[in-house]
Amino acid sequence: MLSPAELERYARHIVMREIGGAGQQKLKNARVLVIGAGGLGAPVLQYLAAAGVGTLGIVDDDTVSLSNLQRQVIHDTYQLGEPKVASAAEAIARLNPNVKVEPRPTRIAGHNAISLVTNYDIVVDGSDNFDTRYLVSDACFFAHKPLVTAAVGQFDGSITTLRPFETGADGMPNPTYRCLFPKKPREGLLPTCAEAGILGALTGIIGAMQAMEVIKELTGTGEGLVGRLMMFDARSFRMETIRYRYSPKNPLSGENPKTWAEMLEEV
Repeated sequence: MLSPAELERYARHIVMREIGGAGQQKLKNARVLVIGAGGLGAPVLQYLAAAGVGTLGIVDDDTVSLSNLQRQVIHDTYQLGEPKVASAAEAIARLNPNVKVEPRPTRIAGHNAISLVTNYDIVVDGSDNFDTRYLVSDACFFAHKPLVTAAVGQFDGSITTLRPFETGADGMPNPTYRCLFPKKPREGLLPTCAEAGILGALTGIIGAMQAMEVIKELTGTGEGLVGRLMMFDARSFRMETIRYRYSPKNPLSGENPKTWAEMLEEV
């Protein structure tokens, strides 16, 4: 049950008809895994911790560097050289001591992906490369875990929610990540963040959107982004949403589905 201090802390949620005490209790009972404690993961972790999500798992094998601080706002100058999972855990403890943090200072890979995502109710992907995005989306499909995934460029970002292990209102399977992006971009085709740069505040906008989607999914509030890709252009400050559908050609739930072991060969 929510303590008196928690009732006061989350009062602005509890007075909302769409969330209320029942929704806040769902947040407290929830377990959320965040892949990456970087530009996207930082605001995701901060807003989910502030919202009262009971347990936050953090997967990241990197340490805090000075060039991170322009956008990875959960870390600070005094934590340079510290593992990001430890730095993030310290920041969360200061923000909301009611939240349990499960730091996992490792890189998500084929040998541990399924076991990592299985222990959580929902997964948030804040990684910065396509290999990890495909791996995480595949693992969530096989583990039957919803996934909120996002990506950012210099001035643009996108976000969608995946529940491909379920069917939609039309009776068709929900789309997978591979329905949306059937093929990974060729290695070296897109510049990395270090090569091209990125507007720091952009990651805060898209990361906050990811946190919003997680809260909606956990509390059953509003309409999620399943089957919809929201795209944001910071230069013109415009947003547009495109719909995408299940493709029978996708290798996960399509006409010729592959096993987890077979999918690992493609990642």
